[in-house]
Amino acid sequence: MPLEPFTLSKPLTMGVELELQLIGNSDFDLTASSPDLLHLLSRKPFPGNVTPEITESMIEINSDVHTNFTELAAQLRLIRDTLVQACEQLNIGICGGGTHPFQRWSERRIFSKPRFREVSALYGYLAKQFTIFGQHVHIGCGNGDDALFLLHSLSRYVPHFIALSASSPFVQGNDTLFNSARLNSVFAFPMSGRAPFLLSWDEFEHSYFSKMEHTGVIKSMKDFYWDIRPKPEYGTIELRVCDTPLTVERAAALACYLQALCRYLLERHEPMPAEDDYLVYNYNRFQACRFGLDGAIVHPKTYENLSLREDILTTLRKMAPHAEALGGMAGLDHLTAVTHMGSDAHWLRDQYAATGSVEGVVDAAIRRFRD
Repeated sequence: MPLEPFTLSKPLTMGVELELQLIGNSDFDLTASSPDLLHLLSRKPFPGNVTPEITESMIEINSDVHTNFTELAAQLRLIRDTLVQACEQLNIGICGGGTHPFQRWSERRIFSKPRFREVSALYGYLAKQFTIFGQHVHIGCGNGDDALFLLHSLSRYVPHFIALSASSPFVQGNDTLFNSARLNSVFAFPMSGRAPFLLSWDEFEHSYFSKMEHTGVIKSMKDFYWDIRPKPEYGTIELRVCDTPLTVERAAALACYLQALCRYLLERHEPMPAEDDYLVYNYNRFQACRFGLDGAIVHPKTYENLSLREDILTTLRKMAPHAEALGGMAGLDHLTAVTHMGSDAHWLRDQYAATGSVEGVVDAAIRRFRD
């Protein structure tokens, strides 16, 4: 179908999507409980939106549109509490984290929805391996040109969000030595990676999207699994690189960091984005996935080697006036503490060291999400 017109939305508004794990309380493995949970939740109003995901061991929740940290965090807490209560009725657990530490992809069941069945038929086992859990953040844009400008300007900061949200060190019972192993599953899809370098919405629509649609490879923007993609039907850009954090407060903080960065970038404080910015993009993304906050990245303009942790701290300080103006300073304070103390990936490894089992890691993650 043709690309949807770019809906005008209020600039710098934000919304959050979180993919969450459904856990069996007896063995701490994933459980195919989303049909039962969604049926139970449909009986009364839900504070936001809740939808199925590709396999029956996961759900996705969506916040409303918000402007500041306090309101966003409050709604995410309300959604969390509603989910926890419903899961208790079904005798299952629920938690964040980018991967389940020991589930086997072959045991997953595809949720009965036409699009999910189509994806499964096209991608084979990759569809079940896509039982991974991410946070997506939407930021409102005034027009399509601004959306593409922000999309490419933010490429330099993608490693920040990978490292700050990293919560997927374990896969199939093993420590991967990655802080975010989840993104390795995303990279397997042919339409993943980064968007083509175009700064005009008219050019994107007519010179790129229409040609891609004509090839038959894609039908809509949903078929692109880019790290950041425009969502014209919402009038937003969507950042997709974050693991689902273990707490909703961190999810709100990450959204506010992105919001502040977008405000700063729209004031044109930095040189215009360029195709050459992507020369080091994959390397920087790998460093953030593999080493997290301890990674080292290359600045795309100056080619200077930077400590990722120090680059994040410097940027958080620079974003403080913008976060203050947007009501997001509490979110930046939260992320400053994360940068000093360590990510959720570090915390999960600490739980493994304390309990000696991946089951103990899942039990700790359930309690942390609930509390």
